[in-house]
Amino acid sequence: MFKKFIIAIMAVVMMYSIAVAQEASTASFGFRGWGPRIGVTIDPDQFHFGGHADFGHFAKHIRLQPNLEIGFGDNLMLLAINFEGSYRFATNWDVWTPYIGAGPGINFYNFDDEGLPDGADDSETEFGFNILGGIEKGISNGDRFFLELKLGFADSPDIKITAGWTFFH
Repeated sequence: MFKKFIIAIMAVVMMYSIAVAQEASTASFGFRGWGPRIGVTIDPDQFHFGGHADFGHFAKHIRLQPNLEIGFGDNLMLLAINFEGSYRFATNWDVWTPYIGAGPGINFYNFDDEGLPDGADDSETEFGFNILGGIEKGISNGDRFFLELKLGFADSPDIKITAGWTFFH
């Protein structure tokens, strides 16, 4: 578990190092906002909710947006901490614009004790990787609304469909 956590931290540090090394382009890197997210997960079949932070663009059109999601259902609880970045195709915030992204995640699974053999571990910590795509629209006050589809690899949930709101800071 500790080794997987260190790998995820190293990935975030590497992404931050790239951001610092690159020349500032059209946008700034730093806390830009936060917001809630809610959706459904397929395999495991769950309802999830959580929050995210927007740390702005560290390269042209590329934004760092880590998030935390808690899922319930399918006889387990899942806490997912994702360190994701995304590429937004347009700079105009007033229109619906697609984006794609990816990033590592740490998934803490807590299984329902029913049906487990005596002495079986009822929790696991797994390292995963996500690829995501979505569509986002800026609102007149600077806030943003998005719809997102996330595909999980390794030990991440297979599919997540999420809606969210980002409150501009």
